[in-house]
Amino acid sequence: MEQKMVSLTIDRIPVTVPEGTTVLEAARSAGIKIPTLCFLKDVNEIGACRVCVVEVKGARSLMASCVYPVSEGMEVLTNTAKVRHSRQLTLELILSNHRMDCLTCARNAHCELRQLAADLGIDAVRYANDQLPPQVEATALHLVRDNSKCILCRRCTAMCRKVQEVGVIGCNDRGFATHVGCAFDRDLAEVDCVSCGQCIVACPTGALAEQDSTAQVMAALHDPNKHVVVGPAPSVRVTLGECFGLPVGTNVEGKMVTALKRLGFDKVFDVDAAADFTIMEEGTEFLHRLETGGPLPLITSCSPGWIRYCEQHAPDMLENLSSCKSPQQMFGSLVKSYYAQEAGIDPKDIFVVSVMPCTAKKYEVNRPEQRLANGCMPVDVSLTTRELARLITQAGMMFDHLPDGEFDPLLGVSTGASVIFGATGGVMEAALRTVVEKFTGGEMAPLEFTEIRGMEGVKEASYHLPGRVVRVCAASGLSNIKKVLDGIRDGSLRYDFVEFMACPGGCINGGGQPLHSSDVRSFTDLASLRAKALYDQDKAMSLRKSHENPVVKEIYTCFLGEPGGPRAHDLLHCTYVPQTRYRTDNQL
Repeated sequence: MEQKMVSLTIDRIPVTVPEGTTVLEAARSAGIKIPTLCFLKDVNEIGACRVCVVEVKGARSLMASCVYPVSEGMEVLTNTAKVRHSRQLTLELILSNHRMDCLTCARNAHCELRQLAADLGIDAVRYANDQLPPQVEATALHLVRDNSKCILCRRCTAMCRKVQEVGVIGCNDRGFATHVGCAFDRDLAEVDCVSCGQCIVACPTGALAEQDSTAQVMAALHDPNKHVVVGPAPSVRVTLGECFGLPVGTNVEGKMVTALKRLGFDKVFDVDAAADFTIMEEGTEFLHRLETGGPLPLITSCSPGWIRYCEQHAPDMLENLSSCKSPQQMFGSLVKSYYAQEAGIDPKDIFVVSVMPCTAKKYEVNRPEQRLANGCMPVDVSLTTRELARLITQAGMMFDHLPDGEFDPLLGVSTGASVIFGATGGVMEAALRTVVEKFTGGEMAPLEFTEIRGMEGVKEASYHLPGRVVRVCAASGLSNIKKVLDGIRDGSLRYDFVEFMACPGGCINGGGQPLHSSDVRSFTDLASLRAKALYDQDKAMSLRKSHENPVVKEIYTCFLGEPGGPRAHDLLHCTYVPQTRYRTDNQL
């Protein structure tokens, strides 16, 4: 059915757009940017902040353009004196209840409120409250909240409730006492937050930020008794450049490696190699369950946000979880066992840093069941992409001028299969490349499993193997995961192998990735551009299957034994257990 079109004028410019389009979107099609603050497309469309108001001929008052639909013959004005005065006054009132320590704020370079004040020409705040004290809550391992910087835009609460369907935060109290918090104002560590960090990337100000671990890393780098090893995750190479103004989707792997070496890390390895180990172990586990009638579907365990959700909200599905550690934890386990042995270093003297797209990794590195037999935790500190960018900036490096470097070889060889881990469906596709060949004993062509690519929330496919049809599913975002789980439980959905990623779009859209304004997040498909860069790298690589990685082959031969064997199981697997959803202390 052909969509009805609507004609109108915006600032006397003729515009024709589909029926149902908002004035905000119609203005963009005419090259007019209307400022927004609370708006986040498909997430928070409530017209609450009133920064986006416009004049509409015939309307009794100014209208919020982010929620006001166009109509035939409408006349809109976006830049009149009345509109400008209203926006400026509204912003001054918002600023009156905002603690403005901008120079020392973690969000100072990416604050939408500060940028909006500059765009609207605010050169003084008549109602400033200089006595507003900090209101910091830092009980969670991954996040710091300061409500003195909160502007009550509700973007974080909409992300938590609508997109992730966890809903642990909301607006408490009324009037001037209104604030964002957990039920009964409990600490975040006491409720069933999954640590995904999607609220952080949704926040327009410094009210939410990740727990900063950069000081711990710098202390380790300056400690002569520590051998400091770092490993970045697959997706970081296609997002780090955004922190330095490079186009979205730019692959900066070589510059990233050079930057890490110049920061002083003793070894720069690639977590991609550990992702290949994940495929070997998970693929072996899947084939074993197929052969022995083990619990199906097998569900991946790479995403710590999903793991925490499963332990708290879906403990009935724990038997379906793969027992594999995540690539981050496998990386740390191999560094503090195989690498320590090869280098002749006491594992207790090795300090392992991961660079992840994810804030839930900060929670994961502290999980007690991950501890190795030698008493070490696999990873000591997990940095987000943003934290690494801050370290590079503080070191005075001109990132876009850095030459390309190469990972150290012992754990620095990757395959296309591990590269695509960063996109939703990537873990599933990487696993299938190995599982199908192991199952059939023959070469696969083509290698691409395109049915499970893309940014759809739920993707499914069936593949015919000798004597069996394998049904797979890849879902990202906890609201989508919940739907799939409900279908598995009631029998309406039947799968053999399932990939779950807590963040919508997978790791490329994780809570630790570079920050962007709502204008970019609402109208640019960040996840697709980042994923394309990963798939392009995969396509250009000579090694595209995990079981072909020479480092993986060597370590299994000389150290681990067979995939799924006793030593591999001891180092690369763990047990996940039910957790209480509400706690009375700050224990994990």
